[in-house]
Amino acid sequence: MDLILDTVTFWGKILRCLLESLIYKIISKKKKNVAGEIVLITGAASGLGRLMAIKFASLGAILVLWDINEEGNIETCRLAKEKGDVKAFAYKCDCTNRQEIYRVADQVKKEVGDVTILINNAGVVTGKMFLDIPDDMVERTFLLNVLSHFWTCKAFLPSMIKANHGHLVCISSAAGLVGVSGLSDYCASKFAALGFAESLFLELNLVKKTKIKTTIICPYFLKTGMFEGCTTKYPLLLPLLDPEDVAQTILNAILEEQLYVIIPKMITFTLFLKQILSTEMTIALAEYLGVHTCMASFKGRNTADEVQTETEREHL
Repeated sequence: MDLILDTVTFWGKILRCLLESLIYKIISKKKKNVAGEIVLITGAASGLGRLMAIKFASLGAILVLWDINEEGNIETCRLAKEKGDVKAFAYKCDCTNRQEIYRVADQVKKEVGDVTILINNAGVVTGKMFLDIPDDMVERTFLLNVLSHFWTCKAFLPSMIKANHGHLVCISSAAGLVGVSGLSDYCASKFAALGFAESLFLELNLVKKTKIKTTIICPYFLKTGMFEGCTTKYPLLLPLLDPEDVAQTILNAILEEQLYVIIPKMITFTLFLKQILSTEMTIALAEYLGVHTCMASFKGRNTADEVQTETEREHL
């Protein structure tokens, strides 16, 4: 009897969600007001992090900007303040260092207040075939792309839970949905970041903290320096993304409290095909979309100095 009741309830909720989605296709979903919200963005010194900071500043949010690149972070702070009477605070923070994250987080709480919107955006990519990746680069990738999310959430989530108010934003990647040759460490870290964010979302709902929202962003290549030289085989199918457009899409997703955002939508169809195709057809799909070849330009990098760091936030 319980099985029948739960099944009917489940399909009722599915129908309601489908109807809501249809309505929101016709009528724009009401956007929440972020004026006065304390928004922390990691990796804010350049790229996507800087663009998001400027957009939040224009909406009256209080900005807390983290990056290991102090000079670039201060410049982002300056650009944000040009948007008007905006409060913006720049902090130097190495997000690969757990103790430094906790130390700077405590400083933010004392000097600014409790963070209400946390955007984990900082990321790094090595861009080598698996056996060519130095061990320390694998460790750095996971420290920054995954474990920093754990430590920032541990630092700022308790106050959100106490108030039952907040928003957690995970900048994952299309490479957190499908594997890409030449990106084994990056893909693994982005899969992990997505899994962590999704699991935390379910935990918060389980304990009835439904006013704490979660948004998970999975963009394809951006036309920026982090993946310079990478190409897309068929731009009409999978175009390189404009950072400004992606930043605006992320902002809209946060304001509309969307859970999943995959950019472009074509990736969603690819995910569906991946689940139903045979091994040979999966390889054929990867070759067709250029997944096997898009990272070819990264071959030949041999030193840690050549690896893009967390000051360049653009994602696959």
